[in-house]
Amino acid sequence: MATTSDSTGATSSRHQATDRGAAFFDLDRTLLRGASGRVYGEALRRVGLGPRRTGIEDLVFGIFDTIGETLPAMFITRQGVRATKGWSQAKVQEAAEWAAPHLADILQPWAHQLFDEHREAGRPLVMATTTPYDLVAPLAEALGLDAVVATRYETDGEDRYTGRVAGHYVWGRGKLQAVAEWAEDHDIDLDASYAYSDSFYDQHLLGAVAHGVAVNADPRLALLAIARGWPQIHLDSPPGVPKFLGIEPQQLLFQLVRSEFFPYVRFDMDGIDLLPKEGPAIIVANHRSYFDPLAVGVMVARAGRPVRFLGKKEVFDAPLVGDITRALGGIRVERGSGSDEPLAAATDALAAGEVVALMPQGTIPRGQAFFDPELKGRWGAARLAQESRAPVIPVGVWGTEHVWPRSSKLPHVWNVLSPPTVRLRVGGPVDLKYRSLKKDTERIMDSLVDLLPAEAREHRTPTEEELARTYPSGRVETDSDHEADRRPGSD
Repeated sequence: MATTSDSTGATSSRHQATDRGAAFFDLDRTLLRGASGRVYGEALRRVGLGPRRTGIEDLVFGIFDTIGETLPAMFITRQGVRATKGWSQAKVQEAAEWAAPHLADILQPWAHQLFDEHREAGRPLVMATTTPYDLVAPLAEALGLDAVVATRYETDGEDRYTGRVAGHYVWGRGKLQAVAEWAEDHDIDLDASYAYSDSFYDQHLLGAVAHGVAVNADPRLALLAIARGWPQIHLDSPPGVPKFLGIEPQQLLFQLVRSEFFPYVRFDMDGIDLLPKEGPAIIVANHRSYFDPLAVGVMVARAGRPVRFLGKKEVFDAPLVGDITRALGGIRVERGSGSDEPLAAATDALAAGEVVALMPQGTIPRGQAFFDPELKGRWGAARLAQESRAPVIPVGVWGTEHVWPRSSKLPHVWNVLSPPTVRLRVGGPVDLKYRSLKKDTERIMDSLVDLLPAEAREHRTPTEEELARTYPSGRVETDSDHEADRRPGSD
């Protein structure tokens, strides 16, 4: 990537002069999960620079990762400039090249989505950081950013550092001054710009742009953001998912996933160890009851991973329930609309390493279709797998209809003396071919059938009472033909 330098230590690329805004990003605890210093310290030691690693270093970075920047730590950091006197600039740049891919690996999982939004709006992406320019330039290039505003260390005529800063020390008000000069030189309007930071000490920059955003805010910035009306986001969880003390609602709910909180149901689970411990995954389950998402959620919670459910718009539009569903990271689906937005949102979640869950049947079958041993699915899961190549993990669900039948407005929470058993079985990843959505959907549905008990694979004639429970009205209706006419590839 070709670059040019200016007197502020900024590097610019691919950018033509524009009077529009830019997006400025802090680095540590904003774009990265924690401090970059650990990696840079190791990189410098590899090229023969910097002190040996100590327990004090680990302690300092541990404190930073937890509460963010502090004045004592920043004072020490600034004085550390003197320690670089006599260092070879070329050696530092060599260390930076080694560090860049290692730091790119700890980029916050939802940062790329934010980058894409600003790129689509035509805004340059600019890293604004205290970290020395010679160290961060290769990382900015690896992330595809357009420019860097960073502290530049002075060099002598032999490309060795003098132990002094050239220009601004890019921290606090100095960061705002450096950004303002870069913006003026590149015809960027701060009144149309965005800035993202975790640090209270970046309040000057956040207040100078049109859109200041607190990311993984330290305690003081969190309070200031409330007072100033700045949005607060976390780039390690989906948009719209709040956090309390760094914990999202689903993780709090994990503490409630205990049998004593569900006295009206018994869970019989097997195969939880087959759920991926990390990385993206698509969980698919058959649909028998309104209780199915909760049952699957309980199972995934025991695996310790938040899950993003795709759910019908009616759930998201419901008062209170919709707010809770969004806070849990749910993805809204408007069936029959033909919109690709749910697929795009789910693909983004998978790209961020999340677990996405959906029920390929789309809705609870009615009438005789509820008892059909052959499960019919829509193509959404297969399309999502084809787009993302994330593994599809099947979960066979059985017995949830006895906890919350479709004919009931509420689950049978009063049934505590003889609670029904809900059976969940997790299978290995489905062997998909990615050539035909129809065939892959059939493979997914077959894998679900294989996880159900033997009685699920037997043809039988249900009683009138059993049929009635499959309808919301609680009585047998005559419109069940829509099950046979469903168009799995179109909605």
